[in-house]
Amino acid sequence: MPDAPDSLAPVPRLDASDLIEQLRAATGADLELIGPLPGGQVGAALVRWPDGHDGVLTHWSDASDTSWARIERTAELLDIARDAGIPAPRYELVTRLPDRIAVVQERLPGESPSRVDLALVERLVAIAGRGAGLLRGRPDVPAAELYLLRSGPGFCQHQPLTQYDERTRRLLDLVRRIGAESPHRMAGDDLVHLDFHPGNVLVDRTEAVTGIVDWDGICRGDHRFALVTLRFDLAVPGADAQDRSARSAAARWLDNRIDDLVDPATLRAYWAHMGLRQVDWAIRHHGPDDVDRWLTVAASRLG
Repeated sequence: MPDAPDSLAPVPRLDASDLIEQLRAATGADLELIGPLPGGQVGAALVRWPDGHDGVLTHWSDASDTSWARIERTAELLDIARDAGIPAPRYELVTRLPDRIAVVQERLPGESPSRVDLALVERLVAIAGRGAGLLRGRPDVPAAELYLLRSGPGFCQHQPLTQYDERTRRLLDLVRRIGAESPHRMAGDDLVHLDFHPGNVLVDRTEAVTGIVDWDGICRGDHRFALVTLRFDLAVPGADAQDRSARSAAARWLDNRIDDLVDPATLRAYWAHMGLRQVDWAIRHHGPDDVDRWLTVAASRLG
């Protein structure tokens, strides 16, 4: 079945001023816009409540019953994550608007890490491991789908790869062949953050991790998948020679860790998912340099 046309468009960026006005009209919440937050593909904004404490404003771009149920479940799962020592935010306000769902979540302390190095990656791997077994006995929480045989909901789209060039078509053919030999959903009863990388991390002045954010894709599955997501992010070039060297050392360590923990068939399926996800997103949101980078990273494990 072909992709719906609107599924191939870039995901709409957050218009924080407009969303705050809609929230004020719907709920009376008197939020002050402080400004956009860095990073993220769809956008988030720092807002301030009347009592002076800060929150983070985000949105889901559809207001369906399915999305509403997912957000309610996300809020519950974040409670479970915090109880296990994962520094996840609370949801302070969730409101369904005519064309979207607005979320104001707790502003966790800390800032984005200034450098990604081995020490940070080791801390993140340990935090990902805290999700192990947290959703045992919770079949109501859907297992994560890898979307190797069909397009995902706004990401992992197949059609952009068929249209871009011969290299992306070859990758998609390989992804689908791997999908035909692999389970279409992740095995496991772990709590999993599907976008686990330093852009969604906060640290304090001692470089201790104080927050993991952007839990929209929280699901049941295999916590080791987070290591593959993190490894893809380490392929992004550093800002300077020192940063590039630190990232390279962290990547080598993480490669060895992944090889120790993940069997080859499972790793191949996870790598195919991430290759598809990153190449599709680069085609629709970025440009040729990013497409080239993610094709190279995908080929490094898929061959």
